[in-house]
Amino acid sequence: PFILSFGSMAALLAGCAAAPNIWSLLILRFIAGALGSAPLTNAGGVISDMFPARHRGLALSLFAAGPFMGPTLGPTIGGFIGMNAGWRWVEGFLATLTGLFLVIMACFVPETYAPVLLHRRAKRLSKMTGKVYRTQLEQEGENTPSLTHAIIHSLSRPWVLLFREPIVFILSIYIAFIYGTLFMMFAAFPIVYQEGRGWNQGVGGLAFMGILVGMFLAILYTVFDNKRYLRAVDRHGRFAPPECRFPPVLLASICVPVGLFWFAWTNYPSIYWLASVAAGVPFGFGLILIYLGTINYLVDSYTIYAASVLAANTVMRSTFGAIFPLFTTYMYDALGIHWASSVTAFLTAACLPFPFIFYRYGHRIREKCKYAAESKAYMEKIQQSVRDEDE
Repeated sequence: PFILSFGSMAALLAGCAAAPNIWSLLILRFIAGALGSAPLTNAGGVISDMFPARHRGLALSLFAAGPFMGPTLGPTIGGFIGMNAGWRWVEGFLATLTGLFLVIMACFVPETYAPVLLHRRAKRLSKMTGKVYRTQLEQEGENTPSLTHAIIHSLSRPWVLLFREPIVFILSIYIAFIYGTLFMMFAAFPIVYQEGRGWNQGVGGLAFMGILVGMFLAILYTVFDNKRYLRAVDRHGRFAPPECRFPPVLLASICVPVGLFWFAWTNYPSIYWLASVAAGVPFGFGLILIYLGTINYLVDSYTIYAASVLAANTVMRSTFGAIFPLFTTYMYDALGIHWASSVTAFLTAACLPFPFIFYRYGHRIREKCKYAAESKAYMEKIQQSVRDEDE
């Protein structure tokens, strides 16, 4: 899926660079986004396959650098390219970058899905020995669903988890709202800095550097916080409960509304620009920590359904990211730059109790959720087998 996704996206972005009109550009970008979404929806499952829970937090923190730092670097790089070379070169730059990552991934990223690896091993042993080796899944072939059933099941499971599991729904909405706020800045910053202060397109993109600094600080924080998590793992006999992922989220849930209120009331043209740009630091810091903490929590809570849960989360997050910029200009025209910026600050402040509730009562909530309970029972069997082997 990754090779097909990257290859298709690179080709379609190259087509965008040569688009003759706005309609062909919109259609090509839509298809490019749809076909290029596989890394966003499946990368969490790959990380879950490759790293045990003990080290998964650090791996996810590096993974988060892409989806979140990209939107902050994009306006800066794209602003200068578009201003000096035109929008077609922006699309061409993206096509080239996507093609480069396609080559890197094809050369260095192996298959990680356990059933596929076992099937390949069985096939290799059969070829080497002349005997027939089959995996346990193949031996249970009478229970194997058809390809059509498997596709339908794979496509429907993320939606089932999203709307039937309160944990998935609430945390996905929470992340999606903050992610949408980040994308709202794409329309808000030009209003505040280009229209309000007279900055050009390239310099206006530099206003995102405050958010970028906050994101870097958050990633550094996760390196130090990982030591706390490792101590929790040791305390719980190598298998820490998912709620141990939440302490950074508690801090981050406070930082986000603080940063948004700070930006809302320091973005007067008469106030030095650094005051409002610096407000992006706590926002970017909180954004990354909330994402990492909640994603790790979801992966730990739904280990056997991790890819589906992350797919549901990604769809919700991307939907909010697409919708928020559409009404931002109208909201800022109606409310002004201060109160319009305060709207999301008030709403994120209203969401502040959610992380504390899950931190305190998450274990009880998981027991009442069907898929979370199934995942917990499955993991308890694995943990018990590991303990038996140690003994």
